[in-house]
Amino acid sequence: MFTLPLGDTAQLRPLEPWHAQEFLAHIDRARPHVDPWIPWATFSTDRASATAVLQRYADKQAGDAARIYGIWLDGTLVGGVMFTRFDSASGVCEVGCWLEAAGEGRGLVTRACRALLDWAFAERGMSRAEWWVRAGNTRSVEVARRLGMTRDGVLRKHTEYRGERHDIEVWSVLTEEWPPAAEASAGGVPVSEVKAELDRLTHTLFGAFTNTGGGRPDLGAVREVFIPQGTIIANTGGTDAGPVVYDLDSFIAPREKMLTDGTLTEFSEWEVAERTEVFGSIAHRFSEYRKSGVRDGERFEGSGRKTIQFVRTPTGWRMSSMAWEDV
Repeated sequence: MFTLPLGDTAQLRPLEPWHAQEFLAHIDRARPHVDPWIPWATFSTDRASATAVLQRYADKQAGDAARIYGIWLDGTLVGGVMFTRFDSASGVCEVGCWLEAAGEGRGLVTRACRALLDWAFAERGMSRAEWWVRAGNTRSVEVARRLGMTRDGVLRKHTEYRGERHDIEVWSVLTEEWPPAAEASAGGVPVSEVKAELDRLTHTLFGAFTNTGGGRPDLGAVREVFIPQGTIIANTGGTDAGPVVYDLDSFIAPREKMLTDGTLTEFSEWEVAERTEVFGSIAHRFSEYRKSGVRDGERFEGSGRKTIQFVRTPTGWRMSSMAWEDV
């Protein structure tokens, strides 16, 4: 059995039927995170069904029609990549991926997919590799971009899932386009790696306020992702009220109180779309988010927009300022 290093303590290995119990435990952890985007995750609900999923890929691999590989981080299965279709006769294959939250922000999926595409083009002589993604799955779209793929178009209302039909974006890269030209760098670091770090910081910031299931928020994480002089601006009161400007202390204190004294429970917010630009040692992110919770006993849902500025410091990337508005 081969093992490919993906950097740090991560490895790419074949995912086989005998991994069924480990695969099921991983899917149980990943299900809330990936289920909206990857319907096949719902197929593995017990050991028998998890075994069936992996056996189906093993059978397809025997027929040279598909393959599946796991990503292990520190010895724990956290995700994977696969050829969902592999047609050597036509020279066309399709690559896919999934990942639980513990594996995010490290560039693991991008590196694993590059290994698959290197093999498909160099060893198997494939002409075209595709990437099918449900519209709105921004993380998956970003991987396609980092792989140098081109958006070919949208298959409107192509896929039905849980009673609703969804658009599917089709991305592709051709053998003559692989490998992509050397990507731009920021301070000698590939932009894709910088982007992965900014994704991690943003994910940490959103998660700092979560208190669902009786859990406690981690407002200390706000200090970890910001520089000490960080500025946070709320622009949610309309043009008459004007913006409210906070330093880290004045921002954290009232929110920590609300999230721990019972005023605001079952709260979480999550990013649904983003655009990030890196300019050397500074960066900027436009982010759209949704949120839900129970305030003073009444459930609510909402959405909004954030704009986040980042700077590279001697100890890594940090946020320098953030402004937001609810919509």
